[in-house]
Amino acid sequence: MTDAAASFVPEVLVIGEALVDVVEKGSWATEHVGGSPANVAVGLGRRGVPTALLTQIGDDLYGQVIADHLASSHVHVLPHSITTRPTSTAAAHIGTDGQVQYVFDVHWDSFAPPQTAARLIHTGSIAAFLHPGATAVQETLEQAGEIEITFDPNIRPALLDEHTSSVEAFEKTANLATVVKMSDEDASWLYPLQDIDFTIDAVLELGPRLVAITLGAEGAVIATPSHRVRIPAEAVHAIDTIGAGDTFMASIIYSVLQTGTRDLDRTQLIRLGADAVHAAAITVSRAGADLPWAHEIDQHAPSCTG
Repeated sequence: MTDAAASFVPEVLVIGEALVDVVEKGSWATEHVGGSPANVAVGLGRRGVPTALLTQIGDDLYGQVIADHLASSHVHVLPHSITTRPTSTAAAHIGTDGQVQYVFDVHWDSFAPPQTAARLIHTGSIAAFLHPGATAVQETLEQAGEIEITFDPNIRPALLDEHTSSVEAFEKTANLATVVKMSDEDASWLYPLQDIDFTIDAVLELGPRLVAITLGAEGAVIATPSHRVRIPAEAVHAIDTIGAGDTFMASIIYSVLQTGTRDLDRTQLIRLGADAVHAAAITVSRAGADLPWAHEIDQHAPSCTG
């Protein structure tokens, strides 16, 4: 380990999976680095936030591809993220009828809760649900003390247990978080037949100070116990939506580092939400999970009023 690596002190510690997404259609295949927590780390690194990622990747070709991708976006991968297992993959097979079948080869093993001086810990997705590693995530959050904790469940039904236990796992983690972000699809899976306002109320009741639900082309809703605002989507020519939610999450974290989550007023809430929608619009305007850099976000920053 270099002296620089040994002395690195992150502002944000991200805990969760990094994997390779493989899309197969007929005789061709494309591969790119994925995993919601890894994407969030990339989004923060590209905005200049000192960010460390605790993940699990193999000492293999895919693992090296992931490590190089993260390093190019200024993300510091913690050394004990390298495991003896093969790097996780998620394969999407597109049939001649356009139907997609997914095959996951994903593992998330137990780990020792890390000691960190980070100001904020983010986790979510597979890492918060898949055992035995999910238990270690819980232990890490429980030991985190009075710092901001952000959580994005990023529900993947094919990798979850039955609904009741998965909701219990979600609520247990949400209870430890100061910020919870979900998509409308996550909300519908967790709380079926309920509207967005019901879900926001239910999650705020668990203890978070800030809840955000993205609504795709309809924008987002951002709420605290005192305020609730709807943020319209930006007009954009969408290429694909891969990484949009992770971009939104990274932007929320960036804003929380500046303002915290206590006593946010309506104007601050609108600004936080508009910044996140703006960042996500950049990502959907290009192919793949290509999260924006700071200069790209600043180039066309939105103007907001309360």
